[in-house]
Amino acid sequence: MDRNTMRATAREQLKGFCRVCPVCDGRACAGEVPGMGGVGTGGAFKANMDALARVKLNLRTIHAVKEPDLGLTLWGRTLAMPILVAPITGSTYNMGGTMTEEAFIAEMVAGALQAGTLCMTGDGADPTMFGSGIKAGRENNGAAIAIIKPRTQDMIKNHLRTAEEAGLVATGMDVDGAGLVTMAMKGQPVGPKTPDELHEVIAATRLPFIVKGVMTVDEAEAAVAAGAAAIVVSNHGGRVLDFTPGAAEVLPAIAARVKGRAIIFADGGVRSGADVLKLLALGADAVLVGRPMVIAAFGGGREGVALVLNQLKNELLQAMLLTGTADVKQVSASILHREDR
Repeated sequence: MDRNTMRATAREQLKGFCRVCPVCDGRACAGEVPGMGGVGTGGAFKANMDALARVKLNLRTIHAVKEPDLGLTLWGRTLAMPILVAPITGSTYNMGGTMTEEAFIAEMVAGALQAGTLCMTGDGADPTMFGSGIKAGRENNGAAIAIIKPRTQDMIKNHLRTAEEAGLVATGMDVDGAGLVTMAMKGQPVGPKTPDELHEVIAATRLPFIVKGVMTVDEAEAAVAAGAAAIVVSNHGGRVLDFTPGAAEVLPAIAARVKGRAIIFADGGVRSGADVLKLLALGADAVLVGRPMVIAAFGGGREGVALVLNQLKNELLQAMLLTGTADVKQVSASILHREDR
């Protein structure tokens, strides 16, 4: 399996839904939702890319860092890298359907595990979406994290019990899915949650709970106060609200407020190991990667997923060596270039 072959295969498998562009920046697919694009103008998708591109790294090679540590322990699981697969669903209506939902998430979960990390699984209007993720996690010794849409309280609690019974690592909710019209159209309403409602569902599970879709300091505080073990700084890949800032733009202020009180994941526009290091320096504990993993799964199955994750890992290692960063658990903001320095 090589990257060029994988991408060529993915281009055929995803024809009409993803162009597998040389640079996945949302320009060619703007407004294609359903599909792989960003909502409306596609500006929120592009904002993720632009925010990361504005962050620059200081090149440093006179130091003692010879063998950087990329390992991370997450809720009892030792990961080979601080990079996880983001929760993605909709193989049929977002990706063309050449892979079933069950086959798609099975390859994502197995590929992540092969690379030494974890995949978050998603939820959607079709019940097979959540169920397929649970099945993949169960078949891989619980090595998955189930993310649930902001459904009714009772439905969320039912899904939480399902995740617990499958022995998954953690669970959570993508609160930024509150406005998804496709869910309501299919008789499965979603909506915003009050702090009390959030606390209620977090208290209903023994698993670590992740609140995904946090883009402001006050909501980061609210999630932690409600008992969240982790948050994901994310604008849902630019797929729910146009004109939002990029994740990297809001991450520092959020990290300044809740770092150390909850695990901070950052999700949005990661395309290289250098991007991973930037987000860690801005305050994340780990990052999620989304669209590149769709191309990997459709182009090469679990081997493709592992290939892309390991490439990101190797690029991260190189970036750490070239910035004097010894440990992914202690990334200093001093590696970022500031104009006033």
